[in-house]
Amino acid sequence: MVVEMAKEKYTRFEKARIIGARALQISMGAPVLIKTEDTTSPMLMALAELEAGVIPITVRRRMPVKKEMG
Repeated sequence: MVVEMAKEKYTRFEKARIIGARALQISMGAPVLIKTEDTTSPMLMALAELEAGVIPITVRRRMPVKKEMG
């Protein structure tokens, strides 16, 4: 069973992974999806995109399968 997460319910580890992945994309030349004041740091640009909710990355969590004791 796979559950897709809403934008507001990321754990701190998921946020770190998303920001890091997006910052890498930006540093490799991917277009920035919003206008930011600080254009020197890909990390800050990725953080601003996450806060705006425009990052095109989804998080899929695998949920454990419930087994009944027999």
